[in-house]
Amino acid sequence: MIKTLQIAADRAHDETKTVLPAEVARGVYIENPPGAEALKLMHLLIGTAGGRMADDVRHELRLADIKKIDGMRNHTRATMRKLFVELRGAVIVFDDTEAQCEIIGGFLDQATLDYRREVSDDLLVAWWFGRAFREMAEKSCHWAILDRQTVFALSSKYSILLFQHVASLVNLNHVTSKTFTVAELRAVMGVPEEKIQRFANLNRDVIQPAISEINQTSRMILTATPKKVGRTVTNITISWTEKPQKGKQDAKRELDSSKIGRKARREGKAAISITAFPKTGSIAYSPYWIDLKRKAGCNADNAKIATDFRRFLNERGISCDASNIEKLFSDFCKQVGKL
Repeated sequence: MIKTLQIAADRAHDETKTVLPAEVARGVYIENPPGAEALKLMHLLIGTAGGRMADDVRHELRLADIKKIDGMRNHTRATMRKLFVELRGAVIVFDDTEAQCEIIGGFLDQATLDYRREVSDDLLVAWWFGRAFREMAEKSCHWAILDRQTVFALSSKYSILLFQHVASLVNLNHVTSKTFTVAELRAVMGVPEEKIQRFANLNRDVIQPAISEINQTSRMILTATPKKVGRTVTNITISWTEKPQKGKQDAKRELDSSKIGRKARREGKAAISITAFPKTGSIAYSPYWIDLKRKAGCNADNAKIATDFRRFLNERGISCDASNIEKLFSDFCKQVGKL
């Protein structure tokens, strides 16, 4: 039987995908689920370890490399510490049916932030996976292969948890839906028991926003169909289908574009969507492009950055209304940086 570790090792050089043990993807660890940013870090840690995720060894990444990843925040030592605290608090409950015992433990054993070279932006992040996670990964024979760019583009823990759960099921033969009780779906999406009690609120504030975000940025289309007994919703069926080629291209274009305005585009507020860089003049009177420049950490003159960017596009034969123009401008501003 093929092991998850073998699949992860075979894809070690594919940085666009993360191989996740299905036991994690389907929410086996439910206690104290971390937030969206910590979940993204979890995917990055597992993806970096790859086929070595079950080894009792030190894994490491440099903060400078983490900062280069689209969808990850511009983290500092303080924000990384917070995320590792969240991950350290996540509890894995792994039911080893062969041994007929439950294993309860942590996702992480220890993490260190070596800041001896922090001044030069060379902070070193190191971690050791917890014994419970390593045992689960070692025994896992089922996996989910997730598009890393989609995971990093999702903005809420509800979206990430639902996406990774469905991704662990999409390759099963003849399986295109799964029915959950309300309690099961709440657990999968990490909704605390004491919060959002009414189903109408759960559907409005959690389920539908998560599905809309997944549908916008992934290769899948999800739908949720509730089933009632009397006036009470008892079950929800989540169905999925793969998008046609045009739908996949639209999702790719969305991922390649700036996340600024993504929520507005998702909600149909097209006026906020910007698709072309000004062909002439400064960006001094274009708040959208100024905001992109600022978020990229660039303080260059507005007229100069516009002229330099258009020259950059012309030299490469790229039009001002290219599908990924926002990302190109953001990346260009990051290279220019602070003057």
